[in-house]
Amino acid sequence: MQEAANNPIPNIPSSPLPKVVIIGAGFGGLKLARELNKKPFQVILLDKNNYHQFQPLFYQVATAGLEPSAISFPLRKIFHHSNNVIFRMAEVKGIDQSAKRIQTDVGYLDFDHLVLAMGADTNYFGAKNIETFASPMKTVSEALYIRNKIIHNYEKAINIAQSENRRALMNVVIVGGGPTGVELAGAMAELRNNVLPKDYPELSFKNMKVVLIEAGPSVLAAMSDVAKSSSLEYLQDLGVEVLLDTKVKDYDGKKVYLEDKEPIETETLLWAAGIKPNKIAGLQEEYYARNGRIYVDEYSEIRGAKNIYALGDISLMQDEAYPKGHPQVAQVALQQADNLAKNLIRSTKDKQKKAFHYKDLGSMATVGRKLAVVDLPFIKFQGLFAWLTWLFVHLMAILGVKNKLFIFMDWSWNYLSFDPSLRLLIKPKYVRESERHELIEEK
Repeated sequence: MQEAANNPIPNIPSSPLPKVVIIGAGFGGLKLARELNKKPFQVILLDKNNYHQFQPLFYQVATAGLEPSAISFPLRKIFHHSNNVIFRMAEVKGIDQSAKRIQTDVGYLDFDHLVLAMGADTNYFGAKNIETFASPMKTVSEALYIRNKIIHNYEKAINIAQSENRRALMNVVIVGGGPTGVELAGAMAELRNNVLPKDYPELSFKNMKVVLIEAGPSVLAAMSDVAKSSSLEYLQDLGVEVLLDTKVKDYDGKKVYLEDKEPIETETLLWAAGIKPNKIAGLQEEYYARNGRIYVDEYSEIRGAKNIYALGDISLMQDEAYPKGHPQVAQVALQQADNLAKNLIRSTKDKQKKAFHYKDLGSMATVGRKLAVVDLPFIKFQGLFAWLTWLFVHLMAILGVKNKLFIFMDWSWNYLSFDPSLRLLIKPKYVRESERHELIEEK
């Protein structure tokens, strides 16, 4: 590792063009790289995975509605015909601002422009036990882990004679009433109501609770009042127990302990209650706000750090309309990346930069089959048409014709049969002792 840090990343061709290094291939980082494709820059895109992940559909992987490959897209394939965009799978360790250099686990890399687009991770708000025992859902791997865990629990439960001893295995508790939590709760309720009883007819699913816990007074707090009330009604109609104004105190892997309420037995606590920006070593502390986001100006440049930019969830851009920063959603990252790309191109032509102004395109969430809520700037609607709108928007946002086709086929089959066919319990193969330490380090 130390030897790699002292050497440049190998096989990066020299170029007279300005070098733009992008850390993170999420919505913002990938959008920027694509906008700079075939433009007068050498673009080096870095990510610890060699694929782009479509986060809005993680919950469908977790509930066996989609296979992981349907919402993941190989980064190298995107740039097959590019002569100026280079991808490297690497984990960035830190930044040396004075030397204009970053250190990675495969070597160092110098830059002319550096763009931080590392996204955010799960926020447990300092609760160590919850961090240890709960299951987050911020990556495809974590979504697949949840799917395996749920299926494994039912395979265990069916071999337990006493129904009261199955309760913790069968109950599913979701914390966080944002879009992820609401969509996950709705999908889990539909599995319980329509699918799992066919797989496990020996079990009584009247004993299975799907519980959604939200610390605030409503679900989907960022959406309109009609979206909040409609989504709550849809969840309750599906049989989800929604606990509002409820705080989770602790979790020991068997019981969820709540403030002023009885604990809930479960071995499946799904945590969707908050996010925190990923950090990187080498940036000065004054660049950071108290919530961990990085202060940037109206051009996405970090305040006080020339030619270093931050996009999306990790950035904090304040303006009159958003004094506390923009919402941490994909549209912000995509629009910021588009604006930054145009400004970088303008800089090569000695043209004046343009400030970023966020255009809110609306928000939406699906609660189950034929149930969704949509808030657009000019109209708000719910129900079947909202669900069809949600399907279309997400299908169009997926990268790759093949992925679009597979998802459309999966959704069509699930709608017609109400029987998703991806309920496979995939166990990892035995790992040789010589390789085990590498997996532990990655974890």
